[in-house]
Amino acid sequence: MANDPLADALNTIKTHETFGKPACEVKPSKLVRETLKILQRRGFIGDFEFVDDGKTGYFSIKLLGKVNQCGAVKPRFAVKKTEWSEWEQKYLPGAGFGMFIVSTPQGLMSNEDAKGKGVGGRLIAYIY
Repeated sequence: MANDPLADALNTIKTHETFGKPACEVKPSKLVRETLKILQRRGFIGDFEFVDDGKTGYFSIKLLGKVNQCGAVKPRFAVKKTEWSEWEQKYLPGAGFGMFIVSTPQGLMSNEDAKGKGVGGRLIAYIY
């Protein structure tokens, strides 16, 4: 039984990408679904769909080979709206390379979207 479905999903994506697999399956949750939507919009993954297998179901994800590294951020650090650049310099490999997925009062979004809207939030995951 998983304690963190998002961490499990990101680990599955990373390992399947490392071995050049064209697709993978991850356990569903609302947080995983919203994260996958962001990753798809940013071009890290292809299409994904929920498959109902009569039990809990799963997300089937088409991989594009664009993920070098990804994972959940633990602990979930709080970031003020004025601190985005500082956190990006600490944890992302380069300017404009990679992104954080952030939980804000306005919902889940990338760090670029949060900066643009002038909001802070909690770091949920990273990908590059």
